[in-house]
Amino acid sequence: MLYLKDIKKTFVQPDGSPLPVLDIPEFRVAAGEQIGMVGRSGCGKTTLLHVIAGISRPDSGKVRIDDWDITLMPEAERDRFRAERIGYVFQTFNLLAAFTALENVLLSMRFARGRPDKNRARQLLTRVGLSHRMTHRPEQLSVGEQQRVAVARALANKPHLLLADEPTANVDAGHQQQILDLIRDTCREENVALIIVTHSDDVASQFARVDHLEKINRVTPGVIASPEDAEA
Repeated sequence: MLYLKDIKKTFVQPDGSPLPVLDIPEFRVAAGEQIGMVGRSGCGKTTLLHVIAGISRPDSGKVRIDDWDITLMPEAERDRFRAERIGYVFQTFNLLAAFTALENVLLSMRFARGRPDKNRARQLLTRVGLSHRMTHRPEQLSVGEQQRVAVARALANKPHLLLADEPTANVDAGHQQQILDLIRDTCREENVALIIVTHSDDVASQFARVDHLEKINRVTPGVIASPEDAEA
């Protein structure tokens, strides 16, 4: 369901010189497949997720999702496509502070076609153990609870692909496995393909397929690829 071909991405440094980040000849993910993506800090993991999600456009190459090449889409169409078919769990959650947990999930539904489904939003928040926190705003939630809201929001529109950027990095040790199991079990139940970026060997070891970005990316590793990858 996901196919990358000849993906290249380069950033321009402050001095004007080019900094290659991605050079990936080919990468595939099947429908419902779950992948742990690992790699050293700065090797381009977050940039890769942004390219797959259509947040960042590659310099060249194809990003095909469900047989649609999103690199050919104008920005507005790409944003709509992402809202409908791709879920994204950001490392820093990116919840809206003025909205409740339920409203954060419902808001994500407004970017896709159709009306927000309150029943599904409530079901997802209940599934992540927040049935008693739906009316709480992010500042009233623990870090682990905020991550659970982010997971529910990413699954709101029944995506075909879920991208998770270090989803356990900001969660205390006692809840890391719980968050991981929640993401994997929900994706399995709804046949959602999953790519989790992680630094943790413990997390990666739980996946049948583990891809090392340095092995599929022909850019020489060892430098910070871009500001967005500085923590990835």
